[in-house]
Amino acid sequence: MAHNVIMPQMGESVAEGTIVRWLKAVGESVDRDEPIFEITTDKVDAEIPAPEGGVLLEIKVEAGETVEVGTLVAVIGEAGESVSTSSADSSADDASAANEAAAQPAAAVAQTGAQSAGGQSAAELRRTKSTPVVRKIAQEHGIDIAQISGSGLDGRVTKKDILAFIDSGGASAAPAASPRAPVAAAGSGSGIQVGIPMTPVSLYGNDRIEPMSKMRRVISDRMIESKAYSAHVHTCFEIDYTRVDSLRRKYKSSYAERGGRLTFTTFLAKAVVNALGRHPIVNAAHDGENVIYRGDINLGIAVALDWGLIVPVIKSADDYSMLALSKHIADKGERARTKKLAPDEVGGLTFSITNPGVFGSQWGTPIIPQPSVAILGVGTIEKRAKVITLADGIDTIAIKTCGYVTLGFDHRVIDGAVADQFVGDIKHTLENFDESAM
Repeated sequence: MAHNVIMPQMGESVAEGTIVRWLKAVGESVDRDEPIFEITTDKVDAEIPAPEGGVLLEIKVEAGETVEVGTLVAVIGEAGESVSTSSADSSADDASAANEAAAQPAAAVAQTGAQSAGGQSAAELRRTKSTPVVRKIAQEHGIDIAQISGSGLDGRVTKKDILAFIDSGGASAAPAASPRAPVAAAGSGSGIQVGIPMTPVSLYGNDRIEPMSKMRRVISDRMIESKAYSAHVHTCFEIDYTRVDSLRRKYKSSYAERGGRLTFTTFLAKAVVNALGRHPIVNAAHDGENVIYRGDINLGIAVALDWGLIVPVIKSADDYSMLALSKHIADKGERARTKKLAPDEVGGLTFSITNPGVFGSQWGTPIIPQPSVAILGVGTIEKRAKVITLADGIDTIAIKTCGYVTLGFDHRVIDGAVADQFVGDIKHTLENFDESAM
């Protein structure tokens, strides 16, 4: 029998995805778990594997199209098999409605006619709430979703419905937002206002306009929201990596023989994980009213890509040895660059490391990824002339391998003294690294 291929949900908050290209053509054979198309979302770029083996019978969503999670994008079956239209129950509207209904309180979704605490039935609730994509469009155009006649489940307003409403001029009758009206930060929980639009940009003769990619747009929004939501403060320390460099050179070949890749980042990750265990507030989150102390240390390590930035996450990083950490860091970095990361590998971080130093940056002031409360920026590591004091008390000049690290932290949650103690802990670990940990 034919098998539906649907747009997967690449992360819990992802509502839609764009098909970048098809890796298989209609009529071609595919194996189970063989990549058949590539997508981009606001979380990750990835190649999507076939759910079953067979022949690609039909492509329903062409490259370049953006569709909601759950949309039927292709059908796989046996050669010569006819495509049944009765299996098209994977539509975006039904899938989205089911997802949102599942997230509502049990009393509101026990049955279609059940009433919510506010007096709305589940059907009315689904229609009003719609999907995140539709709600965002409605907010941008000052539209009350309730005034639109929807074509989805229970009259649910779909993306197609709201775009048609706008094209028909219906949005002009809505109470449009002021062109200077700010947009509330998503999920801030504190009423912070961000995103005041700029005035139109004047174009000159040799200018070229290139639309921002989905990933770049999301990065832009998240950075603005974080700057507006968190009270950003930064502290910068210089670290002497001379001992770490010596150990790295000593054990580099041994790690490679065992499938690892021993880099400065490996040492930094181990030092950070150890310090987070001793300073749990730095591994916390903040929802506007409460501090959430995370039970796990999920370490995100940023990877710069040609098309943006992605942060793969090493879950329960404190459970791993140096060798295991080195393998995870290398593996996730490589799969980020080749678009092989799974959805759960880019979510759930509790603390992150970004390393602009690989490009020569001395130090920077990184922005905190929400909802975590801190991020460590790593500057370039280089040889520097330093004054050192010998055992006999004489000062002299020595060549040391050094670099700066900068901690960006949310001052609502972390006091300056605690932030400095945390980075000081990392510094002490690296400068006096225990060889037995290798």
